[in-house]
Amino acid sequence: MPKGSNTPVPTTALRVELGWRSGPGVPDADASALLLVGGKVRSDGDFVFYNQPAHASGAVRYEGKRDGGGRIVDTLLVDLARVEPAIETIVLAASADGGTFGQVPDLYIEVRDAAQGGVAARFDSTGASVETAFVLGEFYRRQGAWKFRAVGQGYSSGLEGLATDFGITVDEPQHNAPAPPVATSPPVAPPVTMPPPTAPPVHMPPPVAPPAAVQPPPPPAPPAQPVRLSKVTLTKAAPAVSLAKQGGTSGAMRVNLNWQVRKQFSGWGSKRGRAVAMHADLDLDLCALYELTDGSKGVVQALGNAFGALQRPPYIHLDGDDRTGAVASGENLTINLDHKQSFRRILVFVTIYEGARSFADLHATVTLQPQFGAAIDFSLDECTVPSTVCALALITNTGSDLVVQREARYLVPERGVSPQRTVDYAYGWGMNWTPGRK
Repeated sequence: MPKGSNTPVPTTALRVELGWRSGPGVPDADASALLLVGGKVRSDGDFVFYNQPAHASGAVRYEGKRDGGGRIVDTLLVDLARVEPAIETIVLAASADGGTFGQVPDLYIEVRDAAQGGVAARFDSTGASVETAFVLGEFYRRQGAWKFRAVGQGYSSGLEGLATDFGITVDEPQHNAPAPPVATSPPVAPPVTMPPPTAPPVHMPPPVAPPAAVQPPPPPAPPAQPVRLSKVTLTKAAPAVSLAKQGGTSGAMRVNLNWQVRKQFSGWGSKRGRAVAMHADLDLDLCALYELTDGSKGVVQALGNAFGALQRPPYIHLDGDDRTGAVASGENLTINLDHKQSFRRILVFVTIYEGARSFADLHATVTLQPQFGAAIDFSLDECTVPSTVCALALITNTGSDLVVQREARYLVPERGVSPQRTVDYAYGWGMNWTPGRK
């Protein structure tokens, strides 16, 4: 589609993909959406992005990134049938992290039918230079139907400038500034104390009953918390982060694993000295070993239907068992941070259940999204060993805080040893294991 053109789209669930070509020196980019009435959001809740991944109506959801074949795709799911009647426009935007869009090659936005996969609209953005945010497109209502318009409007003020332009209140960092001058008055002489005059006796009327107590008005509702745009990416050089420092001290924290398989292979073995990995119908399982402060230990996993629970120990719950990774929301588990004092340590790991004998050529991203606070994400390194289990993140209670440590550690089980027992041995959990099914 050329810039400024429009096309009808079906009123159904749509997958909006923001894509670009990756490479050395290419900054990261993030998709976002703003639901507008009269050109502005009604509240900060109408902004959907990596730190606020779902709209209250369920109409828009941020799905996250995947990496495949040298191309990065960030995804939003938009269900137009669930958009509230008051919403007139859904703006689809992108922001660059660590550079400008002049450094982002082959940037495009594509609208697909989420169920059928067909392309409803595509706009390739060209000619960017110093812009750090873009409105790439928008959905808008016209005579009871929805259309998509290719916009291509750039901002040099980043995600913050784009968000505030549509009425979002942004939590900006506080800078030290000199205190404003304060007016002072000249000194005043102390008053002279005089004895009180003696008055003649006066006839006083009988006391009057005080009026009935009047209830004070209720206190005003606290103002809405501003949106936090910051996010944290863990690396080998900076592998740990405090949840408290990021504001993630309560509520639910979602841990998401998304993956993309680049190649298809036929088996793991040795052929002329080269290892070969098989990735047909790959099924990965997100799991968590936990140790609570009362000494109890266990595992949350799909194997054996040990899905856990949020409102009772272990306060960790596996949402489901996904077998696609790249085209759906991946594997998710949720940790109840309202019970953070009950956790001693949690190890999040992933195993291959079937479809492969190694993580070779698997491109995966792990995201920890606290309900309150900045998102934490990291990518897995390339796997060069015949590993079927990978330790992803270790969450440790320090007494006053929870610290998230990037592990990204591929483990190779010994012959006859399960992946779960292998990760147990590596981290000293000390549990007994029996065979299980799902």
